[in-house]
Amino acid sequence: HGPDADRLTLSEGALLEIIRLYTREAGVRSLEREIANVCRKVARKVVMDESVERKYQVGAPQVKSSLGVPRYSYGRKDEEHFVGLVNGLAWTEIGGELLTVETAIVPGTGKITMTGKLGEVMRESAQAALSYVRSRWLQLGLEQDFHSSIDIHIHVPEGAVPKDGPSAGITMATALVSALTGRRVDSDVAMTGEVTLRGRVLAIGGLKEKLLAAKRAGIHKVLIPKENEKNLEEVPVNIRRALQICPVGHMDEVLDQAIAGGLNIQSAGEESGLARDSEKSVRH
Repeated sequence: HGPDADRLTLSEGALLEIIRLYTREAGVRSLEREIANVCRKVARKVVMDESVERKYQVGAPQVKSSLGVPRYSYGRKDEEHFVGLVNGLAWTEIGGELLTVETAIVPGTGKITMTGKLGEVMRESAQAALSYVRSRWLQLGLEQDFHSSIDIHIHVPEGAVPKDGPSAGITMATALVSALTGRRVDSDVAMTGEVTLRGRVLAIGGLKEKLLAAKRAGIHKVLIPKENEKNLEEVPVNIRRALQICPVGHMDEVLDQAIAGGLNIQSAGEESGLARDSEKSVRH
């Protein structure tokens, strides 16, 4: 396209800007085309405008002027902590994505609604998460029949994008606990893992891609299943150093680390157990 390496250089920030905002692919073909577009724009400027220096460096600010309005976007963490909003992580064919889960509680009759074009596996994960929360009503400080007087709405943006997979269980369970207890979730925490009815956290796939997505989104703490610790060897060293990766084996650990300020569910369960034993002794 005219300029050689001595006359035109692209900064690392410019390349990241092109990759994140102007391409969405598993390979590099579109990236090559966009870089070629930038080269042609620079070559034209050099030829048409004598005031332009012959040595031209393209940084992130110059990318938009060369390529126009960004065509794609990527998930970024919220700066504020919210109730019922949790950062999940998903695997796609073009890499990892930040997948937020929102939960709202309204007066009702025990109905559960799930939106966001969820597949069958994700719907089953939501049902399992709700059953886990119902089984832990005492430790969480809820009424035994709390679900009978409310409706639960679980939504996973973006609504037009199909979503499915078995790794959103702990994300949905955390969103439910947050919404039901009114406790905020730390926005700097992301998580991935499936949950059983007993609260065990099961292994997932695509760990490398998910951690890369967390780093890109500005997340600093990621909860992963303990069974996936062995897969950390596949993750680049600079990504492992940039993230606080916390292996978890049970939902109690997830809640304690994800809820802002911590949620010591174990001690809550012990207090509830003592209160229950005391009540039994009074009855006797």
